[in-house]
Amino acid sequence: MVETTDTGREHADLRCGSAVMTASGVQEWFVREVLPLEAILMQFLHHNWRNKSDIADLRQEVYVRVCEAAQKQIPDAAKPFVLTTARNLLINRVRREHVVPIEAVADLDALNLVKDEPGPDRIIIARDELRRLQGALDQISPRSREAVLLGRVEGLSRRQIASRMGIAEDTVRQHLAHGMRALADILYGPGNDVRRKP
Repeated sequence: MVETTDTGREHADLRCGSAVMTASGVQEWFVREVLPLEAILMQFLHHNWRNKSDIADLRQEVYVRVCEAAQKQIPDAAKPFVLTTARNLLINRVRREHVVPIEAVADLDALNLVKDEPGPDRIIIARDELRRLQGALDQISPRSREAVLLGRVEGLSRRQIASRMGIAEDTVRQHLAHGMRALADILYGPGNDVRRKP
């Protein structure tokens, strides 16, 4: 707080671009721009944080960080600022707690941390990608899904897949092609030319 010589009143000088904002201006900005984003923020936190009992505390911590930053300068766009703040908070939380989710590790022996382990941000991104892939797999036909899982996940040949599924190899080829095309359409949008890397 600074006392001005011309009015004798106390006010806080807070900058928003080149304009000066008062503390009540920041509060008005928060109510007008940030609070309406609460549903989006809560969806983001629920989607990216495993322990649901932490969600309310995480939301409050995001709000505190947003307000502290806004006291220095009001961000131009509230939504990306709030979501970036939430993402950074989750990354810091994972780092601080050294949490490696069990579903991100295929083998419990891999929990012996090595130098080349992915960072917390990569773990969160990978977990999100796995959720998207599982959701896409759930949307394709059961026979195509089975062929894709046997071929792409278990690494079986077409002949082995045909034997396991009790169908002809040519039918396996059709199921694989249909399944991979359907997954690409679901994950990347219809009509996108997603080429496999060699």
